[in-house]
Amino acid sequence: MHLGVPAKCLVNKGDEVKVGQLLASADGFVSANIHSPFSGTVLKIDKALDASGYKRDAVFIGVKGDEWLSTIDTSTQLKKDCRLDPAEIIHRINEAGIVGLGGATFPSHVKLTIPRGKKAEYLLINGVECEPYLTSDHVLMLEKGEELVVGVSILMRALNVEQAVIGIENNKPDAIAHLREIVTGFPNISVQALQVKYPQGGEKQLIKAVLNREVPSGGLPVDVGAVVFNVGTAVAVYDAVQKNKPLIERVVTITGKSLTTPANYRVRFGTPVSALIEAAGGLPEDTGKVINGGPMMGKALADPGVPVVKGSSGILILPEPEAARRQTEPCIRCSRCVSVCPMGLEPYLLMVLGQKSLHERMENEKVMDCIECGSCSYTCPSSRPLLDYIRLGKAEVGKMIRSRKK
Repeated sequence: MHLGVPAKCLVNKGDEVKVGQLLASADGFVSANIHSPFSGTVLKIDKALDASGYKRDAVFIGVKGDEWLSTIDTSTQLKKDCRLDPAEIIHRINEAGIVGLGGATFPSHVKLTIPRGKKAEYLLINGVECEPYLTSDHVLMLEKGEELVVGVSILMRALNVEQAVIGIENNKPDAIAHLREIVTGFPNISVQALQVKYPQGGEKQLIKAVLNREVPSGGLPVDVGAVVFNVGTAVAVYDAVQKNKPLIERVVTITGKSLTTPANYRVRFGTPVSALIEAAGGLPEDTGKVINGGPMMGKALADPGVPVVKGSSGILILPEPEAARRQTEPCIRCSRCVSVCPMGLEPYLLMVLGQKSLHERMENEKVMDCIECGSCSYTCPSSRPLLDYIRLGKAEVGKMIRSRKK
């Protein structure tokens, strides 16, 4: 459900739970609470497959009715005023289990806790959504624009910053116009239209586009005075702070060229991906792969029965001709992968190092700076699986770094 230490389960088989009830508590600073998306009875605590194909600890709930905790405000009335101090805002965000909904799932209360000696000057809200096919952020900006802007103002208060910018690529003119109208009542929040350019949805790329500041290698956005949140996260912050609603659902795109009724759905966590596919008209006969995410950064699902989780931004059904991989050819040293890498890395070299398990060398070659955008694999004329090996090597380098810190 999130980056960092897995949450610690608090319920047992046979327990009755309500919507919004705490199921598992954060087990460390970089961790997040998990709440029940349903009401019913806990059937068992067991392992379940996640989107990556690994078995994870899970709570299985037999759904009964839809009974919410009485402390959650389920009304649709907009609450604009927030007079809480920064510490209380961060506490509520922590309690609600909010993480980055752009896909990284980094616990939001950690990002809001600025390290000593650092200073946040700007809050950037990521409405770029540059991944092809996905439109969940786009529809959220159109339908929850007021809640989004109030959430931005709450995040500004938590960070004690004076300026916030909502960055949106200019292929979403309706969202730009809609939010610009709303922010007229918020003088310190602006909406900036950006050139359509993949992968501008990355934190460091967004900071460069909006502020013309470059985050140093191995650094964080706050090193250049910026903190970045996704639009979905900002709406979740509004729900948590103003409505006392924990993070139990999100908007998910279900799409594909052969789908009967592609759409965006508000989905509670734990809902099987297969249920979304059925809602969109069922699995087409020409399906080649079911992708968790978009075509550039997403990963193929081995089992469509896996649940929707906090990081599930979309499900893409690719037809067989588009899903099939071409035969891998030898590298021709064309340097296309180098020229398109937004982080200035050498993907051809990192792939070779990953194949040979030379993880110390991969660390020296800055593999941890890779944002896994997939541009290298997409542009390679030899169809080499560059990102596959880089991801594997990056995971091992990450383990080495964490081991050293321990």
